[in-house]
Amino acid sequence: MADISIRPAQRGDAALIHRFIVDLAIYERAEHEVESGVADIERSLFDEPRSSAALICEVDGKPAGFAVYFASYSTWLGHHGIYLEDLYVSPEYRGLGAGKRLLHAVAGIAVREGCRRMEWSVLDWNEPAIRVYEAIGAQPQSEWTRYRLAGDALLAFAASGNTISA
Repeated sequence: MADISIRPAQRGDAALIHRFIVDLAIYERAEHEVESGVADIERSLFDEPRSSAALICEVDGKPAGFAVYFASYSTWLGHHGIYLEDLYVSPEYRGLGAGKRLLHAVAGIAVREGCRRMEWSVLDWNEPAIRVYEAIGAQPQSEWTRYRLAGDALLAFAASGNTISA
């Protein structure tokens, strides 16, 4: 049986996290969309003020995967939640329970911090992940459609409107 451990990521893990991000993007057929570099990961995950955090999964002492999460908020619940931005386990460590251990760790953080929910997105074709998520009791939120405003469209829209007055 493999020895699986989860630990908070540290600044020195930035290159490892970036490598996992690229590996995840390749798996999701979106490598061309990765714009971040190691310095971006180091700054965004470890510089103050911190709005996100990461965990590292190790199997038998070797880096096997990661999770990145941040606080969310529900006006309907009046409570914070956690949004799991990324969860990835390298192919050679899949099937050992490493992904489930990462999910447990993030869920534990959510409960300790008084969060009332944990949410994430999954690509509709990622059947192995969907099976894991449904096996732990997660429910798809099919009635909601996710929208994104990014890049030039975000810049153009922001420039076209009023700003908040001080």
